[in-house]
Amino acid sequence: MTTEQMLSEKLKQQIRDAQQQLKTALPNYHNRPGQNKLIAEMANIVAGHYHRHDRIGLVEAGTGTGKSLAYLLATLPVALARQKVLVIATATVALQEQLINKDLPFFRQHSGIEFEYNLVKGRSRYACIERLKQQLVQPDLLTSSERSQVALLETLYQAWQQRSWLGDKDTLPTAVDDTLWHSISADPYHCSKHDKRHQHCPFHLARAEISDAQLLVVNHSLLLADLAGGNAILPAPEDCIYVIDEAHHLPACGRDYFAAFAQLSQPQLWLDKLGLLVNQLIQTLPETCLKDLLKLDDSRNEMLSLLKPVERSLPEWQSRWFTGPDQPDYRFAHAALPKLWQQQAEPIARCAQKTLALLDKISAAVGEVALTPAKRKNQSKLLQELSQLAQKLEQQQALWQLYAQPQPEPAYQARWVVKDDQQLTAHACPLSVANTLEQMLFSQAYACILCSATLTVLNSFDHIKYELGLTAHPGLQTVRVDSPFAYQQNGVIILPKMQNEPTANAYTDELISILPGYLPKQQASLVLFASYWQMQQVAEALRKKDLSLLVQGEASRQALLSLHNDNCQHNKTSILFGTQSFSEGLDLPGKLLTNLVITKLPFAVPTSPLEAAMSEAVTRKGGNPFVQLAVPATARKLVQACGRLLRQEQDQGRIIILDRRLVTKSYGKAMLDTLPPFKRQIDY
Repeated sequence: MTTEQMLSEKLKQQIRDAQQQLKTALPNYHNRPGQNKLIAEMANIVAGHYHRHDRIGLVEAGTGTGKSLAYLLATLPVALARQKVLVIATATVALQEQLINKDLPFFRQHSGIEFEYNLVKGRSRYACIERLKQQLVQPDLLTSSERSQVALLETLYQAWQQRSWLGDKDTLPTAVDDTLWHSISADPYHCSKHDKRHQHCPFHLARAEISDAQLLVVNHSLLLADLAGGNAILPAPEDCIYVIDEAHHLPACGRDYFAAFAQLSQPQLWLDKLGLLVNQLIQTLPETCLKDLLKLDDSRNEMLSLLKPVERSLPEWQSRWFTGPDQPDYRFAHAALPKLWQQQAEPIARCAQKTLALLDKISAAVGEVALTPAKRKNQSKLLQELSQLAQKLEQQQALWQLYAQPQPEPAYQARWVVKDDQQLTAHACPLSVANTLEQMLFSQAYACILCSATLTVLNSFDHIKYELGLTAHPGLQTVRVDSPFAYQQNGVIILPKMQNEPTANAYTDELISILPGYLPKQQASLVLFASYWQMQQVAEALRKKDLSLLVQGEASRQALLSLHNDNCQHNKTSILFGTQSFSEGLDLPGKLLTNLVITKLPFAVPTSPLEAAMSEAVTRKGGNPFVQLAVPATARKLVQACGRLLRQEQDQGRIIILDRRLVTKSYGKAMLDTLPPFKRQIDY
């Protein structure tokens, strides 16, 4: 084996030296054998020690193992030595911010390793300064409600000029609502790099910085979009070492990204608008564009003639599909579409693609026309309309392309329609992105580490290997490092005796009756609910008993946590009520959380068309959807929820689970055994 395929002594020494320097700089540093194991294993995987070409690792690192520092130490020296770019992908904004604002500045300052890093965000996260200026110069472009916000736009423009604002949504100096942001955000139609006025726009400046960086931080969606779009932003996969953090989110994120939806009702409305626009452009664009404009109009007419039969079929189908007044959606069993739709799918997808290409060409021509300042207002309006029409075409193209794919038995897509007022929107979503991830990412990447605190399900990596499409990788390594926390000494899981299981009608009333007894005074409690409705019922009843509560949805997450923090600093009783989103990514160390109550196991109600289609596919293969889908997903969520309690080694507290199914059902013991090794108290 050559040194190219393994860690050279020089690289090993560089990692050891960097780790020593970081230890010295870290206050209260404890030597953690688990972290040392993570560093060694991940470095060996990416260096090719286990397999010369297939350098992939699934790494589960428990809370407190120092995962971020470990993967930086293990992968960055190898990336620099092999002249690869290190791409770190996260699922949540919170982890991105922690990396960019805390971990990476600390690492660069103290590791002795020189490197440049950058946060890569999607185009729509940036403002187009030229658009912003247009609105200030031409306030009549604004709606009456937006006109009152001219002062706000003035503030933003001043902040950009003084460089106190970076021109992105995440560092806005003041709150801006979504409508106004959309009117100034960058998009490919307004903000072309080839137009001199846009060369110094925030988006293009940010993209220019990427080429100098050896480490890029992205979110899962941007990573997928870039891989699907042929690496327009990030380097090609063979030139990257990927660290995909919070990797348990990647399958669902992939399904969301590759899903599609489009409106089926009234296609004439927006296609007629495109026709009017073509006529307008014939008057304003040079003669050289005439041929493309006529082609665009032909393509628009073709699109309308293809969509019209689908629209005409809707009344008949709707009366069959929507039989009850409260039925919001209808799912096509086994993804079987009406025959007419199947026939139209491929021609519509092809026509939408052709129309989009022509629209792009025309938009570029509109942007290139040299205009007097007086005519700029009209140009901006035209580009805005072209951008909106392109979005409609993109939606149609994506939906009908998915609908054109034949579905064997069992189907590998979920397909459904949603009725809202008189509008009918069609949806499609892949049930699995395993093959897509394998083709785009895992088979192409130089190396890839996928890590999370919850990768195993019921103590096995099999479920995540299957979801990610990694079952057939010869070099795949799995690494598991438990949390260093003293769970036995510092925490206890209590399962109280109860009259009702959560499926019983009387369960909510029993919850209201016993919950106050599990909310100690002058302590910090977090109560997690599996349903928003139940949380509100219980909150309303407990407030009548004079309990003061901080309830998710009644204020922003940040505002609630700020109030909770303030209560805890003054040793007051503080009780947070939250649903699923509070069971992950919520960091409440020390006295900010000593009492965690989980009302019931977070089983998802399989009512969504996607979940129903996934269950159907498992059943068609002779499987059991409850055992294969519901139990693993719930076990993972339960581990994440219990992970809220101990965030630092010195933390202490208790977890009360008010769901006796952990004792009475066959899957209960397996779920309990996946939880951290807290002391257990089961009341009988």
